[in-house]
Amino acid sequence: MGMKDQMQEKAGQFQQQAKQRAQQGKEQLQNRGRRRDDEQDPRRRRESEERFDQDHEV
Repeated sequence: MGMKDQMQEKAGQFQQQAKQRAQQGKEQLQNRGRRRDDEQDPRRRRESEERFDQDHEV
């Protein structure tokens, strides 16, 4: 294998690794967003229940 072939192979490997890292980064961001939504749901539910209770106490 010549030097040129080795360099092209290395470049291809680097591109693959970069694509994989980019994909992993996207997935992590999406998962973070989902986690935030999951964490906020109980708070939202509790707040709406409290408002409902306050409205019906009067």
